[in-house]
Amino acid sequence: MSSFEVLRDLPHREAAGRLLAEGWNVCGLGDWATVWRSPDGMQVARVSPFEPAYAVFVELCRRLAGHPLLPRIDFDTPLGGGGRLTVLEFLLPVESAQAEGVFERWAAAAPDDPIAEVRRTAEELNAEAATSIPFWGGLDNNPGNVMRNAAGEPKLVDLFYAAGLEIYRILLEDPAKIAEAFAPDRREYICDIVAVSRMSAPDEIAALRTAAQSIA
Repeated sequence: MSSFEVLRDLPHREAAGRLLAEGWNVCGLGDWATVWRSPDGMQVARVSPFEPAYAVFVELCRRLAGHPLLPRIDFDTPLGGGGRLTVLEFLLPVESAQAEGVFERWAAAAPDDPIAEVRRTAEELNAEAATSIPFWGGLDNNPGNVMRNAAGEPKLVDLFYAAGLEIYRILLEDPAKIAEAFAPDRREYICDIVAVSRMSAPDEIAALRTAAQSIA
């Protein structure tokens, strides 16, 4: 894609459609986002319809730009309606032993280990987010959040999370609380996240959409 700027502030469906038209293909599904891979295989675009937490990970990568344990981020923008699109370098899965070893380093955080800087900055950002982001979940430092680049170097990804189960429980039980937590233009596509479309029964989807429409 000649310029990712054309994707800035688009609704998530339109942004994904632009990627598809440019030859990008879906290569991964998370709970919140769909991941698209570029035609040359060098980049991925993470597209989320409703995204309370990922900007904190982007900020971590920006504060520690060039850090050997964090991925390169090439572009990042909010999307219309409350989503987010982030373009990163393409990463591959790692063996479980390598992933576990990275978080053993995290737990020890020896002063001369580069992971200590990541842990310290991540903990600072986590404390800041806990006071400013509704339904903040915290640090998600588990082996599933370790990947590797083409050279085999480990990279930490998705180190923070929002309390998604709580968000959607409250949406069903007390939609007004969700309206208080998220402005209308930040929750327009709250029912479009991957976890809802992938794992919810039709009646559950209907109930969520009815609740969301009641506070639209």
